Amino acid sequence: MPIGPEVVTADEVDISDLALTTTLNGQVMQSARTSQMLIDVPSAVEFFSSFTTLRPGDVIATGTPGGVGFARTPPVWMRPGDVIEVTIEGIGTIRNRVVAEAGDRSQWRWHPGSPIRVGL
Repeated sequence: MPIGPEVVTADEVDISDLALTTTLNGQVMQSARTSQMLIDVPSAVEFFSSFTTLRPGDVIATGTPGGVGFARTPPVWMRPGDVIEVTIEGIGTIRNRVVAEAGDRSQWRWHPGSPIRVGL
């Protein structure tokens, strides 16, 4: 899970209505605001705190806005050499270049460009 370029605390930024943008090779793929999240951050913290102890540095992954590549028509798959950037307004941008994963891919449940198999 990519984290960065900054990790900020609640006293450093108001997370109630920040723009979230993901671009792939400069093309906007996802664009939303934290105010549009199904579960706001304070509610997520409250929920997870009800059954586990959260400590400084813990991260809660909340999911992703609409626009994910596999759900597009036609699907969009990242390929080696692509550049993916995620920007959070007022915090910063993390940029990563996609690299090929080493190893045997024959047991993967799906492959880019092939139909998605449902079930186990």
